Amino acid sequence: MNSTRLARAAIAGLALTGLLSACGGSGSGSGGSDSASGPVTLPFWGWANGQDAVVKAFNASHKDVQLKYTKVTDQLTMQKQLTNAVKAGNAPCLVQNTAEYVTSWVAQGALADITRYVGSAKDKFNSGSWSAAQVQGKLYGVPTSSSPNFTIYRTDVFQKYGLKAPTTWDEFIAAGKTLKKHGVKITNYAGEDPSTLEVLSMQAGAHWYAIDGNSWKVDFQDAGTLKAAQVIQQIIDNDLDSKLSFADYAAVQRNYDNGGTATRQISTWQMAGMVQNFTKSFGKWALAPWPAFTGEAAKTPAGTNLTGSVTLVTKGCAHQQQAAEAALWMSTNPGSVKTMASPTTGNGVMPALADSNAYVDEAISQKLLGPNYDPAKKVVTDSLNTVTTDWTFGPDWTAMFTELQNGWAKVVSKQQKVTDLLAHMQQWTVGDLKSRGISVEG
Repeated sequence: MNSTRLARAAIAGLALTGLLSACGGSGSGSGGSDSASGPVTLPFWGWANGQDAVVKAFNASHKDVQLKYTKVTDQLTMQKQLTNAVKAGNAPCLVQNTAEYVTSWVAQGALADITRYVGSAKDKFNSGSWSAAQVQGKLYGVPTSSSPNFTIYRTDVFQKYGLKAPTTWDEFIAAGKTLKKHGVKITNYAGEDPSTLEVLSMQAGAHWYAIDGNSWKVDFQDAGTLKAAQVIQQIIDNDLDSKLSFADYAAVQRNYDNGGTATRQISTWQMAGMVQNFTKSFGKWALAPWPAFTGEAAKTPAGTNLTGSVTLVTKGCAHQQQAAEAALWMSTNPGSVKTMASPTTGNGVMPALADSNAYVDEAISQKLLGPNYDPAKKVVTDSLNTVTTDWTFGPDWTAMFTELQNGWAKVVSKQQKVTDLLAHMQQWTVGDLKSRGISVEG
């Protein structure tokens, strides 16, 4: 599900709520032996393909520090297991995670401030990815991937019906109406996946969460969100979307492969699933920039869930400096980065590095794109230059997103309008933050 959430704004000092209690320090929790008894061993939890190979490479090149890798099923399982480990006082030193969870973990006092250890490496990373690992200007992890977002579309279907790749959302809707006449959907909205609403709102300049003095400000009904809602509502009202659930991932992929749905707004890592599941449409796909809102310059949302990953250092780790430096090595070592960028050896994710151009060849599939492979490289690199950098994830993001999922299913099935869902989320989120003792406006 979803695509990944990168950039965040700073969190102001909310001392009255104790929100930012994780300020680093030496820690006294998990993390191996010391030099007197052998190398430091750092427990590391993650889920991404290729990380075990990266860990082996790190261990082979380091004598004094060793990583002990445990593969977790997925990112949602990670949050549950990490919650239990933090409560029990035995959290691992290093944790793979995604940007939307960083604020929540800082609020719970679970992460270490590692700015003094690796803050000087800022210039090695692109600005969006670097901000994803920060809260209030403090660094709590090292970015591992960034999120170039773009449209992938069926060239044969578009050519058959005289269409060009949409450059705006208005053009996207118009193309969808043409395709509908021929039994083809322009996009797929899974009932359990409201990330479409999130990323279009992000692109439109919305701010669901913001900081106002010593309080959180919540606004699910600002101009940007309503602009995004209007686009989505037109697609749903006109029946331009498939409604296949990612619970049957194979069925979703077959639908794209068979030409039942003609476009996706995705990032590089999702292309790996297409390559692994397609049998008919190789060479018939091309990339185009993410559609813009009419009259506005190109702007790419920062992505969702599995994109925009960071390697976090926990506050309880007894060897925070070694953990921070290990995380930095995994994100910058050329061999490590190449392993993770490849859809064959890793997850097909674009690195978080300032200069990622050298890895585009690894992250996109020539088999999938065929003659459209070379032009696709520029689409990927260009998208990194227009990424949103001012989106904030709130301290109750996980709970909020679960509530959003429940309402989104009703939107997709036409039981309520997008604006109905937004009104509910406004009231619900304000109430949820108040119930947690957090100062909030909205």
